Amino acid sequence: MSQLKLAKMYTPAEVAEVLQVEKNTIYRLIGRGEIIAKRIGRVYRIPYSSIAFTQTGLDFDLLQADAEDRRNLGEIEAALVQARQ
Repeated sequence: MSQLKLAKMYTPAEVAEVLQVEKNTIYRLIGRGEIIAKRIGRVYRIPYSSIAFTQTGLDFDLLQADAEDRRNLGEIEAALVQARQ
């Protein structure tokens, strides 16, 4: 039987402690969709990937994604031309 490897999950209280904010702030961020959380029963669990931006900087992530999109623009335009023919 293969072993299932799950990503590390955190409670809102753990995330609040790391980010040095109130636990209610984390719940508000979850409610606004700024932090993605999974509700399991009556409790939330937050995957590391949802809060990784605090370590790397969300603006930098967006800048990298934009640069990648611009690099692929030629391929995308070529595919569109081919699909329209």
